[in-house]
Amino acid sequence: MSKKYGFSSMLFASVVAATALIAGTASADNVRIAMVVKNLGNGFFDAAHDGGQEAAKELGNVDLIYTGPTTPTAEGQIDIINSLIAQNVNAIVVSANDPDALVPITKKAMSRGITVLSFDAGIAPAGRLFQINPSKADLIGRKQIEMASKTLGGTGEIAILSATAQATNQNIWIKEMKKVLATPEFSGLKLVDVVYGDDQSDKSYREAVGLFRKHPDLKAIIAPTTVGITASAKAVTDQNLVGKVFVTGLGLPSEMAGHVHSGAVDTFAIWNPIDLGYTAVYAAYEIATKKATGKAGTTVPVGRMKEITIDDKGEAAMSEPYVFDKSNVDKFAKMF
Repeated sequence: MSKKYGFSSMLFASVVAATALIAGTASADNVRIAMVVKNLGNGFFDAAHDGGQEAAKELGNVDLIYTGPTTPTAEGQIDIINSLIAQNVNAIVVSANDPDALVPITKKAMSRGITVLSFDAGIAPAGRLFQINPSKADLIGRKQIEMASKTLGGTGEIAILSATAQATNQNIWIKEMKKVLATPEFSGLKLVDVVYGDDQSDKSYREAVGLFRKHPDLKAIIAPTTVGITASAKAVTDQNLVGKVFVTGLGLPSEMAGHVHSGAVDTFAIWNPIDLGYTAVYAAYEIATKKATGKAGTTVPVGRMKEITIDDKGEAAMSEPYVFDKSNVDKFAKMF
């Protein structure tokens, strides 16, 4: 371990890993799967954990370890993964804070016979067997632009408030959004800024307020992050901009229902994080127990989610994003 990350963070990682939530009673015969999320206390990953627990219970012989740093940093994840290697877990599924920084530690894990998959935000190919995308990048990017366009009637200034500047999935989605904006269909929308809230509520809130002040004609913020969209909607309300600036992007119904009813949000989208966590844990079990190879061109059974197919890039897609508005948000808010 590089001295760069320090003893204190290593100690923290050990404590987090040691106190991680485990589904089921530990047994020497059980398959131990660790879910390493971007950060603890994030509603999206809490829901993914619920899905992982569902898969563990269904499979019957899985001990699920749920862990992550308190803030979304690669350093925190590296220390945690190092601790999991020492515990000799069977599999690790990771939503990466940095695609490249995790590669050395996850390669170390794989060299020890540990199955490593990434989900949500991917690790670079050299550091995992395959990546489970919650949806297809082009569909996610297009859906967010479509929602903003519909709300604004096809014209107006928009800005993007993302998570960290290094987040793999965020950057891919932003790239796809820019492609869509370059088409004649959405020529009336003008992207004026892209800012980063680091998936922290307070910083995301400040960035949103900064956008209002920097761009007085701003009509919409697209936040492809559950933390950023909630913070942005709160900022719109606090700044008395409801009806003048709209927020859309990717959010959880349980966190967004109030903002939809207040008028700060017209529509937003998300895939079911419960299904994503379920899929990641189920797939890791199939690979760790040698029931599937995870090689390009093959399929991996994932229980009630049927199966996922690995493409030639070592990636698989789960499902398309689903749009929420006043007509359905309350129903789903009771679920996640």
